[in-house]
Amino acid sequence: MNANCKRLNWDLGIRIWDLINKGVLGLVLLIWVSAPALAVEGNLTISDREIIEQLTRLEEGQKAINNRIDDLRSELKGDIGELGKRIDDLRSLSYVVLGGMIALIGFVIWDRRSALSPVITKTRELEKDRDMTLMVLKEYSQREPKLAEVMKSLGLI
Repeated sequence: MNANCKRLNWDLGIRIWDLINKGVLGLVLLIWVSAPALAVEGNLTISDREIIEQLTRLEEGQKAINNRIDDLRSELKGDIGELGKRIDDLRSLSYVVLGGMIALIGFVIWDRRSALSPVITKTRELEKDRDMTLMVLKEYSQREPKLAEVMKSLGLI
């Protein structure tokens, strides 16, 4: 009898456990299904007049937003036009700077030519004088044997 009581208690415990599980599951399902219905208030009644007034205000607000957008577009067009003018000014300035650089390079080349011209002339004069001096020494070395020996040792004859 003791074993039968234990078995009945065990079976009773399992049945109670099943009922609790089914009850909890049922309660969860009930809450899940009824939650959207509980979230909506039943006293929300808006008259047609209020709806029309709110729509009118929304349309006026939308018109104001559209006007503001149009104003911003016109401002941006003006700003873009000014930027275009500034870019054109910078382009013109870059042409002026480039022209100045080319003129400076031309001046440097011209200045070198004009500065080198006197040096070249003076060098030619000195070469002429040197050649004359060598001719005189060669002529004189023909009369003076000591000078001829010195010139030969230097490789001038």
